[in-house]
Amino acid sequence: MSGHSKWATTKHKKAITDSRRAKAFAKLIKNIEVAAKMGGADLSGNPTLVDAIQKAKKTSVPNDNIDRAVKRGAGLSGESVSYTTIMYEGYAQHGVALLIECLTDNKNRAAADVRTIMSRNGGTMGDPGSVAYNFARKGIIVVPASGTTEDDVLTAVLDAGAEEVVNEGETFEILTEPSDLVATRTALQEAGIDYDSADAAFVPNLKVEVDAETARKIFKLIDALEDSDDVQNIYSNYDLSPEAQAELQTEDD
Repeated sequence: MSGHSKWATTKHKKAITDSRRAKAFAKLIKNIEVAAKMGGADLSGNPTLVDAIQKAKKTSVPNDNIDRAVKRGAGLSGESVSYTTIMYEGYAQHGVALLIECLTDNKNRAAADVRTIMSRNGGTMGDPGSVAYNFARKGIIVVPASGTTEDDVLTAVLDAGAEEVVNEGETFEILTEPSDLVATRTALQEAGIDYDSADAAFVPNLKVEVDAETARKIFKLIDALEDSDDVQNIYSNYDLSPEAQAELQTEDD
């Protein structure tokens, strides 16, 4: 989920540690399988696989599961992996845009699942292109703020293609062009700076500010979508005011 707020990030971390851990693991494993299928099992020549494995390890996916996923994806275990990426567009409450990225082996099932979840939770489906125009494909690298400073991060990545470094409190978020993602990640490693994840994602150009009541409804819809086995990523353009974040954080605590 791409929420880009401290509260949403905290919420996501907590969600990973609860009963949804198995679903989270399955989606991370799927990423590894796809990366291995596209670029092979050799980590030295497949930076996408490196990042998929890094993200899985940061989320405590067991090494045995990761190794099996690499072999399956690369065709080294005799098993066949075939997934299709589908992007659905729609709206949550208050006109908030949603890009719903599915990675599935059954397009009909994925389509029916997304439509049902949207209709049951106050969302509406949009036509192709209805919200995608408001998003740009970017590389996003998340660096934990503990143990480093914003100046350290800026110094490391400025010449590698980083466009912006955003201080999110507990983390620094580095934005790049997708083509500069690997070079920027490598620059961090050479500077000895650890990172949590490095992904290509969709970032909104314009955001819609919502209050706490509307945010609760949006998060309920997003949570329902995330529970679908076929939904891999959800990108949105909601924005929370400091007051809304404080109210929601108080409830979460």
